[in-house]
Amino acid sequence: MTSPLPQPWETGAPVAGYHWPAAAPRAAVLLTHGLGEYAGRYVERYGRLIPRLTEEGYSVYAYDLRGHGASAGRRAVVDARLLVEDHLLARETLRGQPLPVYAFGHSLGGLVTAASVSRDPRGLSGVILSSPALLVGEDEPRWLRAAAPLLARLAPHAGAAVLDSAGLSRLPEEATAYRADPQIYQGKVPALTAASMLSLSRELWAHYGRWRLPTLVLHGDADRLTDVRGTQRFMEAVASPDKTLHLVRGGYHELLNDEGRDEALGWILGWLAERTARGG
Repeated sequence: MTSPLPQPWETGAPVAGYHWPAAAPRAAVLLTHGLGEYAGRYVERYGRLIPRLTEEGYSVYAYDLRGHGASAGRRAVVDARLLVEDHLLARETLRGQPLPVYAFGHSLGGLVTAASVSRDPRGLSGVILSSPALLVGEDEPRWLRAAAPLLARLAPHAGAAVLDSAGLSRLPEEATAYRADPQIYQGKVPALTAASMLSLSRELWAHYGRWRLPTLVLHGDADRLTDVRGTQRFMEAVASPDKTLHLVRGGYHELLNDEGRDEALGWILGWLAERTARGG
């Protein structure tokens, strides 16, 4: 099957944006990728999510986060708050098209999406979060968490945490493909990135009680890269009357690259189909 080629998309932010149009679109999906990767990875990998979405009638909009993929910036050195501003700008451009818009965010992209929605839910019909990084640094020593902002100011590029590619999937070939991809950042999580994710994730808990949008969340209970306890706490905190959690027993971080990926993809497509059938 030939992979669809994206059209350029001006997001309003200083990032490389892409648009994969569906032939007969019924809704739009704004996709936000995770730390170290890039939007185009969701074409060939991650369950070929972008082609599957367009086949089902969902036009996909995405962009490479600052410091990722084709976007400018030192690799993976990002302030999570700036990423939220970029997401809000991207959402603003989508208000000019007539389709209902759903936001999808994976890992760091899940945290950015959650922060964006918490700030301003207008213009969205629903949210899908995949292994979101909603609880950051919970198991780190208290002194290290307290020192994180200072380290981020003094040495923002310094490596602060290891990204263990073995924790991405129970399928060895997926971890191998990840390590072999030259467009993926393979180093430690930079101090600025880690500290800003920590502070942003902490601040958001006070706002989830006002969350009313339809929400689907997927997370593996064996995920070693993002904390599944954060997802469980989030689902208890949000006030949405339409919220669904798929907690995958034994699942690793990238559920669409893991065992049971077809089922996980089916949950996403089914959830979207049900809600677009209701009229967005």
